[in-house]
Amino acid sequence: MPDLHRKIEILADAAKYDASCASSAAPKRDSRDQRGLGSTSGMGICHSYAPDGRCISLLKILLTNWCQYDCLYCVNRVSSDVPRARFTPEEVVELTLDFYRRNLIEGLFLSSGIVRSPDHTMEQLVEVARSLREDHHFRGYIHLKTIPDASDDLLARAGRHADRLSINIELPSADALRALAPEKDAAGISRSMARIRTRLDETAAARRAPVAPRSMAGATPRVPRPPRFAPAGQSTQMVVGADASDDRSILKTSVALYRRHKLKRVYYSAFSPIPHASPRLPAQAAPLMREHRLYQADWLMRFYGFEEHELVTPGGMLSLAIDPKLAWALAHPEAFPVDVNRAPRETLLRVPGLGSTSVERLLAARRVRTLRQADIARLGTESARVLCFVVLPDHRPDAQALQRWLARDGRRRAGDAEPGDAAAIRPARKPSPQLDLFAPAVAVP
Repeated sequence: MPDLHRKIEILADAAKYDASCASSAAPKRDSRDQRGLGSTSGMGICHSYAPDGRCISLLKILLTNWCQYDCLYCVNRVSSDVPRARFTPEEVVELTLDFYRRNLIEGLFLSSGIVRSPDHTMEQLVEVARSLREDHHFRGYIHLKTIPDASDDLLARAGRHADRLSINIELPSADALRALAPEKDAAGISRSMARIRTRLDETAAARRAPVAPRSMAGATPRVPRPPRFAPAGQSTQMVVGADASDDRSILKTSVALYRRHKLKRVYYSAFSPIPHASPRLPAQAAPLMREHRLYQADWLMRFYGFEEHELVTPGGMLSLAIDPKLAWALAHPEAFPVDVNRAPRETLLRVPGLGSTSVERLLAARRVRTLRQADIARLGTESARVLCFVVLPDHRPDAQALQRWLARDGRRRAGDAEPGDAAAIRPARKPSPQLDLFAPAVAVP
């Protein structure tokens, strides 16, 4: 059996491919009253960087990388020749508390390969969360990966202790899942998501329902709280580039998941080649820029009113060269320039460079005065982009304004700015160092 240090190396490395570990939407909770341990309201979970450059959160580990399934895209599949390890629930609890006390983490992201049965594996995951909450009064963020087809009782117990639950849909279509992960069932994954959504809806309804205050004689009346269930909701993840699905089908699947199961987030993970891979998998990694563009398109669909078919090219893919919002604007010149003083909110949200906060500020300001070019300039670094697409009393973009901005933006991205460009005076960003849980402490002067 490997020692604890080796287990951490194996199981933390095995967990790096799972991207769905953000702690946003978790309720604010801390231990300043000295009655518990941990917090969800500080700077968040400690981060590290995967070899392919993605930022991942710690403490992010697998309970075990043993797995009875043979998913072709997974490095931990049963036929993979990788080092194996397994934590006990008690070891994960102690690691979480130890790393928290060392100020290295603010929460736990825990997943696992499936061993024996879905219920057996889920019971081990739930025990970790239960012990942290009930035995050690841990108040930090806990995210548990839910095992599809685990029992309703285990699902209820998981939601009682975890802030967020997630089930990976894995691939954009049922056909792709059958081809690359034949032991997994797309319908079963959807049923598990539906069960979580039902419990979330029941909890929300119970919170809204009027309840009479109760109290002992002479005590302050209190309204009883309904049972807790995953207050940060549920999320999922799709592997991008392991099959032939285009971006349009990926985004259509995401839209369906958001609508059907009210997910908080769909995460996208660019496929990375794995050792001893099947010849049915791509030999090259999917571009990380494709993953980035999917996140941008996802955001535009959720908060900016775009439909998936508006954002992709005729070939069904997102542009890798420019962001989806700018690509849409360039493909629809008839929609511009937009009159900032008259356009409705929905139209302003489609202007490249204008975010939802900037739009709200402009709408509030134009109620009391006419907006001018100086007002756009106050928005910050994106004002030059915005001015290419809007009209104001003292500004109308000329035919070459957009081309000049695109040229400057291209030079900035290439690191070849001219003396007059903003990029020329912007200091270079230093690369973030790799964080190491076992690095010696550094004295602070």
